[in-house]
Amino acid sequence: MTTTPSDPTTALPGRPPVVDLATWQAARDELLVREKAHTREGDALAAARRRLPMVELDGTVEVVGPDGPVPFLDLFQGRDELVVYQHMWHDGAPHQGQCEGCTTTAWHVKDAVYLNARGVSFAVLTSGPWDEVAPYVEFMGYTQPWYSVRGVDAPIGGRMGHIACFLRDGARVFLTYSTTGRGNEPVNGSFALLDMTPYGRGEAWEDNPEGRTVIGDVREGHPSEGRQACWYWRSDADGNATWGPTSRPVPQWTRPGATPVETLGRHGHHH
Repeated sequence: MTTTPSDPTTALPGRPPVVDLATWQAARDELLVREKAHTREGDALAAARRRLPMVELDGTVEVVGPDGPVPFLDLFQGRDELVVYQHMWHDGAPHQGQCEGCTTTAWHVKDAVYLNARGVSFAVLTSGPWDEVAPYVEFMGYTQPWYSVRGVDAPIGGRMGHIACFLRDGARVFLTYSTTGRGNEPVNGSFALLDMTPYGRGEAWEDNPEGRTVIGDVREGHPSEGRQACWYWRSDADGNATWGPTSRPVPQWTRPGATPVETLGRHGHHH
């Protein structure tokens, strides 16, 4: 049995229909078949990743951290495996001008205790110069090791925005896997939880029921009009999703001193 909201004037836009528990359970069980298939395919993909070949790298290449230049090999902290997030950087930009996507991703991997327990170390690499990176890391309160890879060739340096996995065999270092774009999403647990909710992420590209209000659709005036995945990862000081000179990546509003600002420090462009 399906019913309509008792007071349509106060109902949330595009809310799911109201049904009895048995009807809901039947629909839930039908979706579960697809979800199980998705899970099994994910397991199969993970198995394929474990069978990828690997590329040997020079583990003596130096990256710069709080103690100065250190060989990349040191990032393993004596463990056999290493996962890194390669954080984009906008030279000369203030904290609020740094990448909203990278800021959000890094916020979700502040603690790698469970990775460490499985013999995996974690670090954040960025192309920014260390004298700019260090105060940013302090401001954000990040607890993971950060290193500048300015001037270091790919795949350790080079293009940022990747998650990469490395394997150590004694003093030898190998690249085993990397991903970028939406392939980085598994790190961000908030996405997975939002995908379980009836209103989803609030991104304009999502396939939503008829009548569902999408936050991005009301953002007229911005070139992307909410069509890009990360537009709403910024907010103003009141927490309203926005993109403007006084906004900053959402996690940064929780930091001490995160007050409204006048510029993103990027000369009017966004990457």
